[in-house]
Amino acid sequence: MAERKTMPSEGKAHSVLVTGCSSGIGYCVARGLKERGYRVVASARRQQDVERLREEGLDCLRLDLDDSESIRRAVEELAERTGGRLYGLFNNAGYGQPGAIEDLDRETLRRQFETNVFGTMELTRRILPWMRAAGEGRIIQNSSVLGFVSLAYRGAYNASKYALEGLYDTLRLELAGSGIHAILIEPGPITSAFRNNAWAAYRRHIDREHSVHREQYLAMERRLTQAGAVVPFTLPPEAVLDKVVRALESPRPRPRYYVTFPTWLFGTLKRVLSTRALDRVLLRVSRDEQN
Repeated sequence: MAERKTMPSEGKAHSVLVTGCSSGIGYCVARGLKERGYRVVASARRQQDVERLREEGLDCLRLDLDDSESIRRAVEELAERTGGRLYGLFNNAGYGQPGAIEDLDRETLRRQFETNVFGTMELTRRILPWMRAAGEGRIIQNSSVLGFVSLAYRGAYNASKYALEGLYDTLRLELAGSGIHAILIEPGPITSAFRNNAWAAYRRHIDREHSVHREQYLAMERRLTQAGAVVPFTLPPEAVLDKVVRALESPRPRPRYYVTFPTWLFGTLKRVLSTRALDRVLLRVSRDEQN
């Protein structure tokens, strides 16, 4: 059954904050929502990206989720621009840290969680009082198929997305009856700079030569650096934009929106297969990625 769409309440602010807008999904969603008539405030971590987005006509501010002071300043600036009224928050900023579990030291895991989980939830906590005062709002999290199934050598990223899913499932219960909806969007492969960012994180934190997983890492390197390589079933970022629009405009948004065939497939397999049977499928996928 198709969802009926509606814009936010008449006469109230239609402002939406989108994080991680330097490229890919965040960039597409920010521009797409602006074209749809929303007042979009985009954010990016690097000042040069902020300036570029402003030159392109986007209202943009600097926000580094690893830095509580940066979050505080960004929220203060956002309050000045919107009058403390925000209908939507699309938490998109984040990255993926590749590597085997036994090669991830404490600091590397902490960095993954600082950005993907702790910074994201700190920003959300600062915005929630505005939505409570308005009696409505949509908090939308860009999660992943790897938020409910796991692949080998993605442990840090898997764990961060699992954590976000648990926090949002809890937040949804705690917001019941408030007029505020907590919504998860779960993409599979999407065209973006994610692979390049993962490659950079891998090079910073993984010592290939002293790892028992050296051969698997060599295969991973070939995959991450292969020019023009396309993962099967990859969709453009507009596929995520479509779900964000639905999450913002449906009077009864779904708790979860799947994006791409692999997400639908693994969502179904997780429900119908035993843990061991699902492990066999996921192990095959993980091995295929190394070939």
